[in-house]
Amino acid sequence: MSEDTARQPYHYVRTALAEPDWRRLPGWREVTAAQWRDARWQRAHCVKNARQLRAVVGDLLEDRFYRELEADRQQFATMSLLVPPQMLNTMAPDAPGRPAAFTDAFLADPLRRYLLPVRSDREQDRPSHPLAERDSLHEAGMWVVEGLTHRYPTKVLAELVSTCPQYCGHCTRMDLVGNSVPQVTKARLVLRPADRQEQMLDYLKRTPQVRDVVVSGGDLANVPWPRLEGFLLRLLELGSVRDIRLASKALVGLPQHWLQPEVLAGMARVAAVAARRSVNLAVHTHANHVRSVTPLVAEAARALLDAGVRDVRNQGVLMRGVNATAGDLLDLCFALQGEANILPYYFYLCDMIPNAEHWRVAVHEAQRLQEDIMGYLPGYATPRIVVDVPDLGKRWVHQAVDYDRERGISYWTKSYRTAPETRAATDPAEATGRRYPCYDPISTLPAAGRDWWAAHHPGGG
Repeated sequence: MSEDTARQPYHYVRTALAEPDWRRLPGWREVTAAQWRDARWQRAHCVKNARQLRAVVGDLLEDRFYRELEADRQQFATMSLLVPPQMLNTMAPDAPGRPAAFTDAFLADPLRRYLLPVRSDREQDRPSHPLAERDSLHEAGMWVVEGLTHRYPTKVLAELVSTCPQYCGHCTRMDLVGNSVPQVTKARLVLRPADRQEQMLDYLKRTPQVRDVVVSGGDLANVPWPRLEGFLLRLLELGSVRDIRLASKALVGLPQHWLQPEVLAGMARVAAVAARRSVNLAVHTHANHVRSVTPLVAEAARALLDAGVRDVRNQGVLMRGVNATAGDLLDLCFALQGEANILPYYFYLCDMIPNAEHWRVAVHEAQRLQEDIMGYLPGYATPRIVVDVPDLGKRWVHQAVDYDRERGISYWTKSYRTAPETRAATDPAEATGRRYPCYDPISTLPAAGRDWWAAHHPGGG
């Protein structure tokens, strides 16, 4: 290593991807490689509760972990537990085999922090920001038909399903996605899937200014392939649609799904039609830490590209205790870009949902991180750190038009009207002249800012 390289804030070393040995965990000692690659086996052996976790890890986790896990379930969690073996296997891969040491390593694991959150993770005084909301981005208020959010002039989000193959504690759609938990009775999609898709397609036929469709949920991996393929082929019949983005965290959390021959064959059929019609077809996934990027993830991404998908991109979430350092972000991005054929695309600030203050990062911290990661990756593979502003949309963290650092309130503007504003005949000048606020975690504020929030929102959160 040269002296100049040694002085760099971040030192890049190419590192091969690794699949931890699942047989190190007592409950999986007899699991074969063929079983591990089987999507059905993975789904059937997801961890949904403490009893199933004990069956996998045996005596490696002490009772103190389970007490904290159950306390979080009862007091704070907004998502039910659902952790595929693929993801559980990436937690504490090198932990010592002694219960106390394994428990400490497991508690400190960055992936554990958002897939198996415990009470001690949360901010005890103010676990929620006083202005936190279940539908923090107000997506349901922008539905033009059930599940179809029209927030931007030329783009829509189609939510085909309200379930995922894994549940992340920080889920921005926690109001709708997954099973109800003690803290949250979930909203529900009402229409039959076929009827919902029909209404979505009908709206898009009547709205030719929409050229970009993000097909999501939940997670597309939970949509039966024949139904998904049928929807995509009908979507490709619309000449106005030029971009289709398929959102699936399962590419990282359950790559076995996307490696199934019938799924890859179907994707090849869809990609061939997209290519003939010059439609950009991409897959977007969700990796938050380098440990989750394994050889199976790389294999699944390569298989999708070989099937004809134009790009595979990553949209992570910036979270304290998980990836909120320049080193963590760069390690993840180099693994994605250099080893797994996945383009680092966005890192979103964690949205202001209930009980998420311990994950959230202030705008000024995100601005510094954006600056710190510049210059290492190729320009096209340098992710943008963005804030998703309620009633507005994505903005790069440096696009704030005003920022009160003391009270942690940033302000943002837009140049368009949302679909609800258009329907309500909102004056374009009002929509584009308005300043939309976002709020930093109160714990990141100076004393004067914390005092201001305590005075104006006593007991909030």
